[in-house]
Amino acid sequence: MSDAFDYFRAYAVRALCNARSMPKGRMKHLQLVVGRIYNLLKKEAAYGPNIQHLDDFRAAQKLESSLDRRSNDHSGGRLTPAAPQSSDREAG
Repeated sequence: MSDAFDYFRAYAVRALCNARSMPKGRMKHLQLVVGRIYNLLKKEAAYGPNIQHLDDFRAAQKLESSLDRRSNDHSGGRLTPAAPQSSDREAG
C-alpha cells in the first residue's frame, strides 16, 4: 500500500467519525460528503501513484475546514469546542 492510501484512509475515518458526532442537519450531511470524497480518493490511490488527486484532496480539506469554522460559530449549548473550555479553566 502507498502512503497516500493510508493518509486518505485516516482522513476518511476522522471525517466520518466527526459526522457521526454531529446533530442531524446540513452540516452533518456535508461532513458525510467530505468523508465519501476521502474514501473515493483512498480507492483511487490504492490503484497506483497519481498526483492528479491532490487537487481533489485540497478541495475536500478546504470544505472540511470551512465546516469546522461554521460548526464552531453556530455551536449549541450542548456542543461546545473543547479548546475554549480548557482555556477558561486555565485563566480562572
